[in-house]
Amino acid sequence: MRVTRTHPGARALAGALLYVEHTKGVVFGEEVVIHAPGQPDRRGQVIEAGDAITVVQVLEDTFGLSPARAEIVLTGNTAHAPVGRELLGRTLNGVGQPIDDLPAPVGGALRPVYGRPMNPWRRVPPSDFIETGISAIDGLDTLVRGQKLPVFSGAGLPALELAAQIIDGARVAGTESFAVVFAGIGITARETRSFVERFRGSPVLARTVLYLNETRDPTIEQLLAPRYALAQAEHLAFDHGMHVLVVMADLSHYCETLRQIAAAREEVPGRRGYPGYMYTDLASLFERAGVLHDRGGSLTQLPILSMPDDDITHPIPDLTGYITEGQIVLSRTLHGQGIYPPIDVLPSLSRLMNAGIGVGKTAPVGKYHKDALL
Repeated sequence: MRVTRTHPGARALAGALLYVEHTKGVVFGEEVVIHAPGQPDRRGQVIEAGDAITVVQVLEDTFGLSPARAEIVLTGNTAHAPVGRELLGRTLNGVGQPIDDLPAPVGGALRPVYGRPMNPWRRVPPSDFIETGISAIDGLDTLVRGQKLPVFSGAGLPALELAAQIIDGARVAGTESFAVVFAGIGITARETRSFVERFRGSPVLARTVLYLNETRDPTIEQLLAPRYALAQAEHLAFDHGMHVLVVMADLSHYCETLRQIAAAREEVPGRRGYPGYMYTDLASLFERAGVLHDRGGSLTQLPILSMPDDDITHPIPDLTGYITEGQIVLSRTLHGQGIYPPIDVLPSLSRLMNAGIGVGKTAPVGKYHKDALL
């Protein structure tokens, strides 16, 4: 049963972080409403739960917010996203609100944006591929259903153009039950217009959901946008039996937001200032891909990230490579020669491309509780 608790005043405000005292029973990810005299209500989310101190990430601008005079309402709800087939063809912002001048989606269900862990015993080894329409990927670094295959790019390289081309040309042979979910993370207004105009009026839009988070949006939405997209993808894949491709760009913006929040919380930094838990946080996104026994669908991920200074040993691509099954690397040299797409085939690989494409696999032998996990 949901219990709403109201706390008069907060201890401190640091940037977008609000510190609230004496919050028993608070849970991680709980939604918060912040009332301030003479100002519109603000939304927030619990990012650190504790009986003594709870940290709330404010989702709107905090200019003029007095923590001592604020009234913090803990709603008892965690973030849920409306999901369903009716969202296909829609363009939404990073938290699922419409930006296509259509009514807010009702959806067929509400799904927690942080998902549920996937039962390892129910995983089926990926085996069938998704055709992207790009020969360098389809022929050399095959994208397999249920796989997570990142694209390592760099500043100025056509990673978003490649993502748009994949969304436009991706298909699964022998089935019409295919959908694409795109999550734009910290993209510019120009890039947003480019995506919307490219797919407006196209038949591809009917099988695509766009979650577009822009640089001008609240920073915390960069952490939520891929999770809203994955909640929709999981529903289509595992509740409706569809084959879903999730394209996320740019994961580097996501990681930078993690670093900013960790710095605001005065956490002990890890490599190059990134939090030590960044590996775990990225895994909570990537490990939502897969194929499940007794479920007809699949969830495949194609995350795109920019390597700072084209450094493949940077913590973002380095940690991503430990979690995912290969990588597609874009070359600045090939791009300078006018070659498109500038995929460098030597450092690129797909570890599942020889997994027996087209050959069905059975689930591993073992017992699982049908209600415990996905």
